[in-house]
Amino acid sequence: MPKPLTDQEKRKQISVRGLAGVENVSDLKTNFNRHLHFTLVKDRNVATKRDYYFALANTVRDHLVGRWIRTQQHYYEKDPKRVYYLSLEFYMGRTLQNTMVNLALENACDEATYQLGLDMEELQDIEEDAGLGNGGSGQENPHLISPSPPLVLSACFLDSMASLGLAAYGYGIRYEFGIFNQKIVNGWQVEEADDWLRYGNPWEKARPEYMRPVHFYGRVEHTPEGVKWVDTQVVLALPYDTPVPGYRNNVVNTMRLWSAKAPCDFNLKDFNVGGYIQAVLDRNLAENISRVLYPNDNFFEGKELRLKQEYFVVAATLQDIVRRFKSSKFGSTEVVRVDLSTLPDKVSGHPAERHPPSPDMGEGKVLTISFYMHLCVLPLSQAWDIVTRTCAYTNHTVLPEALERWPIDLFQNLLPRHLEIIFEINRRHLERIANLYPGDHDRLRRMSLVEEGDQKKINMAHLCIVGSHAVNGVARIHSDIIKATLFKDFYEVDPHKFQNKTNGITPRRWLVMCNPGLAEVIAERIGEDYIRDLGQLKNLLEFVDDDSLIRDIAKVKQENKLKFSAYLEEHYKVKINPNSMFDVQVKRIHEYKRQLLNCLHIITLYNRIKKEPNKNWTPRTIMIGGKAAPGYHTAKLIIRLITAVGDIVNHDEVVGDRLKVIFLENYKVTLAEKIIPASDLSEQISTAGTEASGTGNMKFMLNGALTIGTMDGANVEMAEEAGEENLFIFGMRVDDVDAMDKSGYDAMEYYNRIPELKLAMDQIAGGYFSPDQHDLFKDIVNMLLHHDRFKVFADYEAYIKCQDKVSALYKNPKEWTKMVIHNIAGCGKFSSDRTISQYAREIWGMEPSLERIPAPDDPRQ
Repeated sequence: MPKPLTDQEKRKQISVRGLAGVENVSDLKTNFNRHLHFTLVKDRNVATKRDYYFALANTVRDHLVGRWIRTQQHYYEKDPKRVYYLSLEFYMGRTLQNTMVNLALENACDEATYQLGLDMEELQDIEEDAGLGNGGSGQENPHLISPSPPLVLSACFLDSMASLGLAAYGYGIRYEFGIFNQKIVNGWQVEEADDWLRYGNPWEKARPEYMRPVHFYGRVEHTPEGVKWVDTQVVLALPYDTPVPGYRNNVVNTMRLWSAKAPCDFNLKDFNVGGYIQAVLDRNLAENISRVLYPNDNFFEGKELRLKQEYFVVAATLQDIVRRFKSSKFGSTEVVRVDLSTLPDKVSGHPAERHPPSPDMGEGKVLTISFYMHLCVLPLSQAWDIVTRTCAYTNHTVLPEALERWPIDLFQNLLPRHLEIIFEINRRHLERIANLYPGDHDRLRRMSLVEEGDQKKINMAHLCIVGSHAVNGVARIHSDIIKATLFKDFYEVDPHKFQNKTNGITPRRWLVMCNPGLAEVIAERIGEDYIRDLGQLKNLLEFVDDDSLIRDIAKVKQENKLKFSAYLEEHYKVKINPNSMFDVQVKRIHEYKRQLLNCLHIITLYNRIKKEPNKNWTPRTIMIGGKAAPGYHTAKLIIRLITAVGDIVNHDEVVGDRLKVIFLENYKVTLAEKIIPASDLSEQISTAGTEASGTGNMKFMLNGALTIGTMDGANVEMAEEAGEENLFIFGMRVDDVDAMDKSGYDAMEYYNRIPELKLAMDQIAGGYFSPDQHDLFKDIVNMLLHHDRFKVFADYEAYIKCQDKVSALYKNPKEWTKMVIHNIAGCGKFSSDRTISQYAREIWGMEPSLERIPAPDDPRQ
């Protein structure tokens, strides 16, 4: 088998990455050596590979700076409406390669590093992932005139906002420790701190001149002069700015992350030596706010630190927004705005309520609303008008345990003034509902912002809806579900507020950057403009029967598989068959995502091969990856089961290389960029009605993997765009799940009726996969048989039959690849450029633009 080309060799062949001009290369080498000497204070005799990475990063950053300053000048002069995208999570991954792609510098940098005797891929691997989120596409957020996406979603949205010429700002927290690093020790997940800043971050710039105070605790005084929040504890928010370049349009927007700092006089109440020392040590208490990202996914944890984090980013950001709003330029006249009533004309805020860890501005949106009211020195009704015209809300989950409900006692202690404001908002809201539905006390209870019970709580999602002019879900089926169930009462009152905005991914990172071979194959057929307009991928359908395209796409996939096989062999010491089907499920470990269904299929395949070892089985390498929240016992046990099954399967000589099982350790953006281009089959198998959208499903589809999945989240629209016959759809639909909820789900009926399912479960329960501890998986067995909210057994039979169809088709490479082409051609809708354009036009009142900002004066820019 021919040795696959390295990415560096591929880049020399392709056009979509930008040309390596002789002048460019010479300048890059000069600037690289200048940074090594003057910035890092090293020479080539003592420099390490990390020094070379920093020299290259600073060299590339030089090409951003002029554009960055010019973009901000342009916004100041033109005074456009601005989008503020707030999120507690930005899963950005690495920055170097993404910046080179967007500035068309990649080939020049490749050539320059080659001439310097360095390996570009080695340097890129030194960069730490900015893992400031829990998962997803690096994409779920809130909007203050911006949208609210998840994990990787946030990163994709920032890329698209810059590429579409929108005056946009991302705001979040500069966590000292991001999402934990996952180690697998004896089959169990072990968490290690992600000290991503320990070597410094060449992409950020501290801005202490824009530091803002944030208040906590204290008490409220009602005086003749007005309401006062006094005796508060102050924490300072120090901003760090990171440039976000658009795709070859000279636009560079800003992501501003806040770091918590204690003020100089923090706790310095007495001056004896003991008191002074302790006061200085106590500064950590204030600075803990930005210390660590909460690692929960789809589970709300009502901890004081989490509420502090949400309020911290909201309070600092809104002060920054008002500061920028007040000091803008109209034409040739510089003015200071003092009338906040015009704020909605220039500012749009979009809170998104994601999984608890990232209130995109959804959960934080609640705080956004109350803080706006706090800032507005206006009559309450006028302040409320400003808030509702400015804010919008994106919901990212329908799971009840993921929605934020803050105990009133905690709120009262931490944010007493804001609790008063929320109570007043609720009073006016319920007054309106009572007028619309006289005597309907049950509706008042359901729609209240304050939930009664043993412990009164603030329902943050309800506050988001009441305080926003627009509410949206992130896939059509999800938006329909929240109107029909989760927010039904609110939809009946204000149907005009509710919209859908199906998620998307950026084709720059998730195709051009991570899969250059496929990007070029596509460009050879339909040109390069599809990178800015992904809808042009539909033009590939003209070539669906073209043998040369079929051959080229299959060749790219095989090269990616060979490369990833080498990676797996190096890191996992497992030799796999690169001709096997790469069957991949990578996402957070959660019961609703049903990694257990996948695991049951693995055991079923294993048992079949053992029973008929001479049959012509389709070889598979099944890879599962993802992190479990540290306190989520069942998720951790699921990981242990997968690793235990893998241990048995991978060492069975009868099975050989026809079936391998690998748990991918420490799944993150950088690993996703390796595995997604190499995947043949994408597992998107959540219970219908539980996944809001998903973005991993879109990344796999764009990179030429076929999807096996339920009709859930964005899978529904993927099936529409590519043709349902080009996906492997199985299992219950939302209506079927609803009907089963009403009639009752009996797992034992399936267990007793389906022999292969019974065998698999008996093996798990009997210790076949845990011979040293027979009852290791008793909790999983008990859950699946008696307490399974997500109905794994109900879809087992349909899933196994569908997997049989997958295996049969894989034996026909030409037909498989034709189906792949249909999928790639159907990806146009799933660009985050389309998503952001819809947010801009339909929620924020802004118009995207593909015009380039004039280049800065600096010839290097």
